[in-house]
Formats: sequence, structure tokens, C-alpha cells
Amino acid sequence: MKKSLILGTFIVALAVLCYGQTAADHIKAGDEAYARFDDQQALEHYQEALKLEPQNYEALWKVSRADVDIADVITGTGKDAKQRRMKLYTDGTTYGLKAVAVNSNDTWGHFQIAAALGKKLLMLGKKEQIDGSKQIKAEIDKAIALDPNNDLAYHALGRWHRRIAEIGGAERFFGSILFGSIPKGTFAESEKYLKKAVDLKPDYVNHHLELGLTYVSLKKYDQAAQEFQKAIDLPKTTSKDDVLKAQAQAEQAKLKRTGK
Repeated sequence: MKKSLILGTFIVALAVLCYGQTAADHIKAGDEAYARFDDQQALEHYQEALKLEPQNYEALWKVSRADVDIADVITGTGKDAKQRRMKLYTDGTTYGLKAVAVNSNDTWGHFQIAAALGKKLLMLGKKEQIDGSKQIKAEIDKAIALDPNNDLAYHALGRWHRRIAEIGGAERFFGSILFGSIPKGTFAESEKYLKKAVDLKPDYVNHHLELGLTYVSLKKYDQAAQEFQKAIDLPKTTSKDDVLKAQAQAEQAKLKRTGK
């Protein structure tokens, strides 16, 4: 045990001498790239950090975050685009799980499992979505318990409630026969948690977009239009905001076309 520890320390020290950067240096460079909306370069730096320190918790959950962010902006509906998104969401889930295995007492590992797995399941069938929804909810709950001010976790919980609520009565009844019990979610709870996310971080574009979508589900069309407009007007703060703002514009236009 002692020999392996000495050998491991020597390998890390040798890597630092050869390449001149520590894991902390790569994480810092990754964070700087992330702030510039360059998720690919951020991912590469976090991956380099893991080469030096495979159990580095911060690098693990940030690789997961970068995987999800890159996948979210891949356009196209062809087989290649779907395969790339699926691989990134799968990798993001794996790194989230690795992060929690290293440190289960921090919010971000749990949140990243929920974020990556949630996106992955949307690309699969209904049975997989229903089965996975319970795990996603459990990870979101852990993230919030560990940090009650994690706005992204409340955002995820709001989305979760809306997705589950969208399963109608008859569909829920027959789905439970086919797939087992289906969790319960409501549009009212979706509104509650997304409003909490907005309160915690009012300048985050996606909070307003998702709250607007929930208001559409609740037939609160005036409030939906207001949230979509906020999403459009807010300054860009993440690499995904251009895509999200375009979606908000499309939803706004849809409301106007239908006279709602």
C-alpha cells in the first residue's frame, strides 16, 4: 500500500514536471474557458486534470457539466447527431456517478447525475424514462438538501414535475399497468420550483424559458409571454443561451399566432 502510494505520488510529480501544469491549473484554465462559453476547451482542460488526478471531485463533475452543455447545443435530427448527443449524455452520467463516488456530500455531483441522466432518458423510450425518473428525483432531492440555494437543482425539479405531469390520466393508468408505478408530478409544483430558481438567480435565461413553458401548461398565457420575453431580453451568461433565446422567441411567436 505504501509503495503504491509513493509510486502514485511520483507519477503525478513527474507529470507536473513534464507538462508544467497541475490538476488545479487545468481546472482553473477550464473554468476560464467555460466563462468564455468555450465548452469544448473547458472539457479538454478538465480531462487533463483527471489524467493527473483521476479522483479529483471538481474535475469529475465539471467534465459531466461540459459533456451536457456540449450535447445540448448539437443541432440536427440525423443519426450522427443523435449518437453524439447520446454518447455525451451517457459520459456525463458516468462522470457524475464517479464524482459522487468520490464525494457524496456536495451538491454538484448529485445535480450532474440528474442533469445528464435526465437528458439521456429523453432520447429513450417511455419505460426507460419512467424507470429513470425516480433516480433523477432522488438525485435532485439530494442536491437541494446539500445546498438549498442551488438554483439549478430547483430548475431541474421544476422540469421534472412538468414532465411527469404531462403524463395524462388515461396514459398514466395504462402506463402503470405496462411499466409499473409512475411518480406523481404537478404543474403547480413545477411553477413553484421554477419560481424558486428564478428568485435565486433571476438573470439565468433558462429559468425564465422553463417557467414560461410551465405557464403555457397551466394556460397562464400572459405570464408565459412575460417569461419568454425576459428570456429573450436577458444578457447571455452561458454557452447555451443563443439556443435558449431562439426557443423563447419561437414560443413567443407561437402564442401570438394562436392568439393566446
